[in-house]
Amino acid sequence: MWCDFGKSGIAIAATCLITSTLVISNTSFAARQRNYTPQQFRAVLRGLGYNVKVTNTPLTDAETKKAISEFQKGYKLTPVDGIAGPKTQDYAANIIQILQANINAVLKPNPPLPRDQFYGPRTETAVKELQKKFQLQETGIANLAFRQRLNEEAKNAISQPTPTASPTPTASPTASPTPTASPKPTASPKPTTSPKPTTSPKPTASPKPTASPKPTTSPTASPTATPTASPTTTP
Repeated sequence: MWCDFGKSGIAIAATCLITSTLVISNTSFAARQRNYTPQQFRAVLRGLGYNVKVTNTPLTDAETKKAISEFQKGYKLTPVDGIAGPKTQDYAANIIQILQANINAVLKPNPPLPRDQFYGPRTETAVKELQKKFQLQETGIANLAFRQRLNEEAKNAISQPTPTASPTPTASPTASPTPTASPKPTASPKPTTSPKPTTSPKPTASPKPTASPKPTTSPTASPTATPTASPTTTP
């Protein structure tokens, strides 16, 4: 993300990052990973819009020293001496890493650009793609106007939630089939008036026991009068 060039100091650059997670893991100034070769540093200067030819000769020619001085003035780096010292190289590395992070946020190349501090062919190609998208001249050079435009696009891209995150249900999911008017239960067949118990036949009054027949009074044997033996007269 790009700051107003009128501001100065490394701390200011740190506050101008997009987010701590996207651009730099913390808010401290990102030191370069390793020293630039003369060719690599010229490629960075050229990629940021400074007028230099990319060669691998020492950074002591007039053209290169002028470009370095302009870079130092633009970012209020002191001393403005046209020498690519550690502070100047650190600042350049940080700017390129932020540029690459912004490109990843807006263009979403696959795979993403490595935030490697170098202005290589992939970074230049990505810049051309974005220039085409922004309807700018496709130079592959990320000058100030381009970086400011990219900065705004990156802020917008980051603030918008990624739609692919929560999978959009395929239009009111045809999954839960709209119950075909949840078939009205064919009126849960009213029990055919729960058959009125055919009035559980009143027990035909359990037949009263036919009054246990009164015992036919067992006939009292009328004693046959014991015959009184009529004595036979003794002769």
